Amino acid sequence: MIKAIVPLLLIFVIAFSKEKVFYLMGTYVVVDLPTDEDAYRAYRIMRSLEEKLSDYIPESEVSLINKWAGIRPVKVSEETLEVIRQSLEISEKTYGYFDISVGAITVRHGRERKLSLEEAEKLVNYREIELKGRKVFLRKKGMAIDLGGIGKGFIVEKAYEALNTPRGFIGAAGDMKVWGHKRALAIKDPISGGSLVQMVNSRDLCLSTSGNYLRKHIRQRDEELIQITVAHEDCTYADAYATALFSMPRKLRRRFEKENPDVGVLELFRDGSIYMNKGFRKFFETIIIKK
Repeated sequence: MIKAIVPLLLIFVIAFSKEKVFYLMGTYVVVDLPTDEDAYRAYRIMRSLEEKLSDYIPESEVSLINKWAGIRPVKVSEETLEVIRQSLEISEKTYGYFDISVGAITVRHGRERKLSLEEAEKLVNYREIELKGRKVFLRKKGMAIDLGGIGKGFIVEKAYEALNTPRGFIGAAGDMKVWGHKRALAIKDPISGGSLVQMVNSRDLCLSTSGNYLRKHIRQRDEELIQITVAHEDCTYADAYATALFSMPRKLRRRFEKENPDVGVLELFRDGSIYMNKGFRKFFETIIIKK
């Protein structure tokens, strides 16, 4: 049922006025936590994880995995091992449309210019990522992993777990986590620049939004799709699912939704039309579509 949201917006703007903003993961991260100490602790947690997972940091664990691709395994932390293991699990669940070995294209070809696109495409295969104990090995030279489609969600989720506060909010670009309270939220409309949808959550949740309107970084099979937002209880999965679903053809997205009813999906198309599944509506007590 659609309810008036303006009074709720005023309440939540007043109730949460002590937000802190940090620059992390190549974007601005907003945190709203019970104390300043909690906020700075969140920053330290997220910064520590970024230093392990970012392929833009030369000595990060991910950069070392890429450096030794096809040569030798690299011993990594529990956190790096966890996000790579989850990535491989999600690759299977998304029919291979989520694949962190896309780093052969984004890193080796796109950024480093070490491979042609044709050479890089042949190296994209998550099944060539080997995990043994605490070691990660990319079986072929030229391979690389890129956690850009899952990293922010994973870092936000791990910060939430470590903080263990009764309520809070963490927002990092297209990824956000809300727990312990109801909050007015909005999804941006890339067509008008305003709000596409405004909502009030009914439970703890994560939201992750993917699109190609800022940069063409995701290969998509549905050219009519502009933006997709995923709602889920875990930010790691919300982030990765948003990436994968944006890349899928429409029929395969609908198949995925049937197989994964816990995943909420909201899609915006070029003609301005919106698709919202039942799973998305379950996360909110109020939804206002601004079209």
